[in-house]
Amino acid sequence: MYKLLLTCAILFYTALSHAQSMSYKGGQGGTFSLGQRTTFSAFNDGGSQKSALGIGGQFRIRLAERVNTEWFADYLPATDNYTRREDYHIGWSVLFYPFSKDNERFLPYVLAGHCFDYTNHVDLSDRSHSINRWSSAVQAGIGTHINLTQRFDISVSSQYMIHLGTDVHSHIENGQVEFEAHKGGSLEGHLLFTVSFNYKIADLW
Repeated sequence: MYKLLLTCAILFYTALSHAQSMSYKGGQGGTFSLGQRTTFSAFNDGGSQKSALGIGGQFRIRLAERVNTEWFADYLPATDNYTRREDYHIGWSVLFYPFSKDNERFLPYVLAGHCFDYTNHVDLSDRSHSINRWSSAVQAGIGTHINLTQRFDISVSSQYMIHLGTDVHSHIENGQVEFEAHKGGSLEGHLLFTVSFNYKIADLW
């Protein structure tokens, strides 16, 4: 956790120290940015899973003044006394700015998207005893950019993710770890809170 915070702090101060004004080619559409993100996952499937704090990366390609796209990858590990669960998310979201203004300090948005999810769940007492699965999911939520300079922003968002494939989880029975897999979509999923640090590299068009 300390390494994660240190990495974020280094990225923050490096971006500020190299921050320059942004020259747009007729508008903010076409801007390309890179970022690092930290995501907290609060599982909400009956309390059978622990929350997870992970790290990831992303890039954005802004299609128009009010429409942006975000392409991300996250690694979310969670460990309790019996098991270790690792989730890998690879996906995308569309961000819509209902109140878009040039160089606004706070820029709220709504988002919706899709991701692919790989889960590996392991029994800590017997690592040959495990379960894994690939699935897909959809997510939607809200967020805001906090624009510190024309090129650098901190973004915070909250979104709910619903899995469309097999759900895997564990429970303890007679002191032993039992894994279960249930196919089919469900309205149960998990709530994600993300903080990201982003730097605009260029205006592509």
